[in-house]
Amino acid sequence: MEYIKNRFYEKTNKCISEYQKLRKEHGDKVLTEITFGQVLTGMKGIPALITDTSKLDANEGIRFRGFSIPEIRKRLPRLNPEGEPLPEGLFYLMLIGEIPEEEDVINLSKDWATRAHVPQHVFDVIDALPKTSKPMTQFSAAIVSMATESVFQKAYRSGIHKKYYWDFMYDDVMNLIARLPRIAAYIYRRCYFKDKHIEPDPRLDWAGNLAHMMGHDSDEVKRLMRLYMVIHADHEGGNVSAHTTHLVGSALSNPYYALGAGMLGLAGPLHGYANQDVINWIFEMLEDLNTEEPTKEQIEGYVQRTLHSGRVVPGYGHAVLRVTDPRFTAQKEFADKYIKNDKLVNIVNTLYEVVPPILGSVGKISNPWPNVDAYSGSLLYHYGIKEHAFYTVLFGVSRAMGVLASLIMDRLYGLPIERPSSYPLDWFKEQAENL
Repeated sequence: MEYIKNRFYEKTNKCISEYQKLRKEHGDKVLTEITFGQVLTGMKGIPALITDTSKLDANEGIRFRGFSIPEIRKRLPRLNPEGEPLPEGLFYLMLIGEIPEEEDVINLSKDWATRAHVPQHVFDVIDALPKTSKPMTQFSAAIVSMATESVFQKAYRSGIHKKYYWDFMYDDVMNLIARLPRIAAYIYRRCYFKDKHIEPDPRLDWAGNLAHMMGHDSDEVKRLMRLYMVIHADHEGGNVSAHTTHLVGSALSNPYYALGAGMLGLAGPLHGYANQDVINWIFEMLEDLNTEEPTKEQIEGYVQRTLHSGRVVPGYGHAVLRVTDPRFTAQKEFADKYIKNDKLVNIVNTLYEVVPPILGSVGKISNPWPNVDAYSGSLLYHYGIKEHAFYTVLFGVSRAMGVLASLIMDRLYGLPIERPSSYPLDWFKEQAENL
């Protein structure tokens, strides 16, 4: 609906002048000092990006436009009082900066439903790949193949003024987000259900329709999918998928190219692939212990052996957080409320008791607490989504909301191409010697 676009522009238009004023009047001021360690270990903690959609606090976790996960679970609209908030509401919050009314969310859901048609050639691209291709390979290829539909790309080539870039980027972003559930479900049914596809139901909400097209039509799975889509949607701008989407977009690449690149980053073991690693590691443990219900002592022993072999315990630790990830807590609360005596969930809960003390006793580990990946796979598995290799695709569908909302703002602000400097290792050695 155009009123959402208009409301976005009304609410954020003032940011353009604020950005330009900061750049003009304060561009030569020193913002912060950086250390050799920050540069040489992945630029951690260096303030280098504008990301309005969310901010990660080391001791509080993620806040979406200032709202914590417990707050958005209480305040965002939902289909019924006992359900989970609708992802459409979170997207509205990230884009406009306000908690939406129920009518706003309903209209946004309808808007996405009208934009959800996927061109046939996208399915052709997916079908051209071997079914043995990783789901994320198929997902990324499908996203990039939709660049043929880019209204931003067409507008840019027609010579549109740069102050209107955001307008065309908005339409691309809305079209792209609307189509992702259809593409993800198509890959799921292709890989695991012999191409027996399920047509979308435009009466359903965005996350509910994803569950439906995957073949999981129960209210319970739809409820979980709404939670999953909300808590994975954004994690400020410095993580690999968000930063990559921003970086590629800064070259004025269309959002299909930018998101496709971001999804390839998400597919890495140190990022979104970790949700698969957790489940794989748990099943390796069960096979090694030759039991489906290991004792606490057995789990402790396996964790110790994992660490002594030079491996990490998947799902534990975080580059920024120094507390239990609130996204983990949200999923644990969900499980405590709706799932009783599930073997896999019980193991995840026991790991939460066992792993932090063990990791805390290792001096070099600054964060022994679980992250979002420690719980997500066990919930999906409980509700019958047992195909581990597909979990990262679900992560990608959700993450698209945050990174693409930011991409619209990048074009609204008129952010330039990102181009930091780099130096050979010898240059750093010389600088160190002269300090």
